[in-house]
Amino acid sequence: MTNNTLQNRRWIIAGIFSAFILLYIIRLFSLQIIETKYKAGAESNALLKKTIFPPRGLIYDRNNTLLVYNKPAYDIVLIMREIHDLDTLSLCESLNITKSRFIERIAEIKDRRLNIGYSSYTPQVFMTQLNSEDIATFQQNMYKYHGFYVQNRTLREYTFPNAAHIFGSIGEVSWNDIEKDSYYRQGDYSGRDGVEYTYEKSLRGKKGIEILLRDSKGRIKGKYRDGEMDDPPVAGSNLQLTIDIQLQRIGEELLNGKIGSAVAIEPKTGEILAMITNPGYDPSILVGRVRSKNYTSLVTDPTKPLMNRATQATYSPGSTFKPIQALACLELGGITEKTMFGCSGKVSTPIKCTHSHGSPVTLLNAIEQSCNPYFWQAFRSTIEKDGYGTKNVLFKDNYQKWADVMNSFGLGQRFEDTDIYEQQRGNIPTQNYFNRYFGETGWRALTIRSLSIGQGEILITPLQLANTMAIIANSGYYITPHLNKNDTMLLRKHETAVDTSHFAIVNEGMWRVFEYGTGRYHKIDSLSMCGKTGTVQNNHGKDHSLFVGFAPRENPVIAIAVVVENAGFGATWAAPIASLMMEQYIKGYIKRKDLFERISKAELNPNVKKR
Repeated sequence: MTNNTLQNRRWIIAGIFSAFILLYIIRLFSLQIIETKYKAGAESNALLKKTIFPPRGLIYDRNNTLLVYNKPAYDIVLIMREIHDLDTLSLCESLNITKSRFIERIAEIKDRRLNIGYSSYTPQVFMTQLNSEDIATFQQNMYKYHGFYVQNRTLREYTFPNAAHIFGSIGEVSWNDIEKDSYYRQGDYSGRDGVEYTYEKSLRGKKGIEILLRDSKGRIKGKYRDGEMDDPPVAGSNLQLTIDIQLQRIGEELLNGKIGSAVAIEPKTGEILAMITNPGYDPSILVGRVRSKNYTSLVTDPTKPLMNRATQATYSPGSTFKPIQALACLELGGITEKTMFGCSGKVSTPIKCTHSHGSPVTLLNAIEQSCNPYFWQAFRSTIEKDGYGTKNVLFKDNYQKWADVMNSFGLGQRFEDTDIYEQQRGNIPTQNYFNRYFGETGWRALTIRSLSIGQGEILITPLQLANTMAIIANSGYYITPHLNKNDTMLLRKHETAVDTSHFAIVNEGMWRVFEYGTGRYHKIDSLSMCGKTGTVQNNHGKDHSLFVGFAPRENPVIAIAVVVENAGFGATWAAPIASLMMEQYIKGYIKRKDLFERISKAELNPNVKKR
């Protein structure tokens, strides 16, 4: 009995000792492995880990002209626990900030609600994106400011003050960005829009680490293990864009003093040659420490210079829609190449004609003379060719087929497989929309007749309009419009719902616009061109001026769409802008200097600041 009691006590004592040893091991594990702040504290006493930021990839145009490069910049970082005997006034003077701003910034760094990853042992960003002049005085006196360090980085620099919406800008990452991507830390920067955003992961490169050794007083003594443990940065990959910067610059000059946009595409590849929006801005004003102030100014500007009108603004296409309407009506059997309709000019009903020409009208004449009554009757013949049927079923089936053809041209939807950052889908109205608005049996061709001439509920972006011209130039297909020259986009070929046999007559009609119609005054000598002007009603002021086209007629190399808001006739403003841009791209120069001067110097909107 006694032996059993002693035996039990021995096991109890052994268990107690084992428990103490286990708790001790767990605590050591927690301190050394789990609780990183102690490890960080211990390491920071002997080592300083400096982040080495890689240079972002350079950006070139299609002809290898350098567009975006890097210049040196500097951040001021601090390690809070190392700060002692600080002459605050001297520090503030060297950085050109007030003492109140210094106190405010220190409080922000320590506030874990604002700075979730704060630790007094690790480097924290105090000021960012200083240039060489900003930091010169600080560097001379840095030995006085214990715990403060300089961190090298780069800022974007631009060869030309153009193409801001294409490039996009660089901005500080948010906590949401940090949570999504472990690459980022507070104070890092990334692309916020444009190709800087789309290609952020390839442009940013890979950060490096430099480990420096301290002495017992915290002074830097050199590289730890002669740099053996350093991880060098990897520069970002360069990006070659599809744009021609000279064409981009010419387009921006022509749209100066106006509100509008222009998009030019190489038809066979889908490569965007120029994408212009005005009002715009110089991309360099959103770089560095002036970014915040200038961004606020752009946001509050009533002319909306931050809006990329080429991809985000939607317009009724007006007469520029007629070539697409003709193709849809041919495909669906509403008309043939030989179909003729009468036109009574300005007394035509229910849609009047805005041009004076003979009657009856052929399809070629209708495109050349932009005859509204012809396209109204073609549209009605297409969607009402089977009558109305029971509860409009047959009519609605034909309307759906018409809408499907429009969708196959990329209208009413975004280009989902593109690298273009921001887009609006535009609008091709659905059956459901008209059913809700007019009732199940309350609408027919007459009710929605404005669609026949590209008005009413139809909305198209300039990018989509330019793409429709690429489709006609290609006789029925398009490659997704894009900005990366080295992308394999040729695999992304989209066939339309229109048979290739129908494109020849529409092509000829658009050629006649430049030979005999509204575009004849802006034809380039010795060049066969195709186009269509448009003057679009606008409920908020003067009509919009539109033009679409491509050139040369055989083997086209450029398709283009131009919109000038509140400018009047398409032939007066949009057509010459498009023609001059085509001349620049095809010939490499502009011969019609007087026309260029007149258009580029014209200020059509007093609210737009000329750049």
